[in-house]
Order: sequence, then structure tokens, then C-alpha cells
Amino acid sequence: MRVFRDSFVTWLEKSALAYAENKDHLTALDAAIGDADHGINMDRGFQRVLAALPILREKDIGDLLKGAGMTLISSVGGASGPLYGTLFLRMASAAEGHTELSTEELAAVLRAGLNGVLDRGKAPPGAKTMVDAWLPAVEAFEREAAAGAELPAALRAMTQAAQAGMLATIPLQATKGRASYLGERSIGHQDPGATSTFLMLQALEESCSGG
Repeated sequence: MRVFRDSFVTWLEKSALAYAENKDHLTALDAAIGDADHGINMDRGFQRVLAALPILREKDIGDLLKGAGMTLISSVGGASGPLYGTLFLRMASAAEGHTELSTEELAAVLRAGLNGVLDRGKAPPGAKTMVDAWLPAVEAFEREAAAGAELPAALRAMTQAAQAGMLATIPLQATKGRASYLGERSIGHQDPGATSTFLMLQALEESCSGG
């Protein structure tokens, strides 16, 4: 089973819908430990991506993701714009020239995106950031792909790992980003970046599995 360009278009559309529906939730999470704007920023950025899709949707996967990344960098405020923008730009480089991807190729694209986030944000695992959802999700997808699993199974493992990583941020003390200023007061709150990551990867599973 392969992933075609149209699935990535659907992914962006479903991500935009998820952020529109969860804007208040993400903002409430961010109000507890950040600037109270994560939901607003993600929604605004992906609405801009939606507006750009008529031009991007016929391009190859690499150019589609590149267009999304550039749009997010220019329209998402705070740290999320550079981080999510870099994520998409690195994925774009790994998918350059492709109109479809195998499970193994998709694993490489996701890993490239994660590496971009790690390079840009410098946050290690356990710092209570989006990395705590992205890292286990990509590792789970890679394990399934390496074991020869079908794409839907790999995607499901990815989403489950992202959700577990998101929930695992609740007891953590933040050591990176705005939340780190709170010290121990950051404990007990779910990280908004890990939450937006879960929503994005859930949308990817739905888009590539036909959901």
C-alpha cells in the first residue's frame, strides 16, 4: 500500500479542521503554561495553508509540503511557526519529486521532519515539548515499517504512540520554552505542542488510511 499525493492534501485539510475544532482547547492548555495563543496560532496558520491549497494541490508531495511549511513560518506566531515550518520543510526535502510514497519512504519523511524539529528547537525528550509526542510516534512508525507491517498498522502505532507521549507530558516539569519559566508549577499540565502534534498525526492516519 502506497501513499499518494492526494492523501497529503487531505492531511492538510484534516489538520486544519482539527485545529479549528480544537482551537479553544489548545489555547486553554497554553494558558496554563504558556502565552495562551497556541490554538489561535495553529488555527490561523492552517487556515492560511487551506487558502494556498488550490495552488499547491497539483504539485508533487515535496512541493506541497514545502508550500505548507513556508506558509506556516510566515503565519504562525511564537515558537510554533519556526518549529512546524521546519518540520514541513524537512519533510518536503525528503519527499522531493515524489507523487507517491511507500511505507518505508514515509518513515524516512517523518524522520526527516522530526530531525528538523530537534535541530531547530534543541529540546531533548522529556523537556515537555512537542518532541515528547513526535519522537515516540516516529519511532513506532519506523519499527512497524521495518517489521514489514502494512501501512494502516504502522499509522495506528504512530498515533497511539503520539497520544501516549502527549499524556506523558502531564507529570513532567518543563525545561524548554516558555513553560520552563514556571518551574515546578508546570507539572500537572498537558503540553499544548505535544497535543497539537497528536492532532496532526491523527489526521495523517485518517488521511492515509482512508478514514
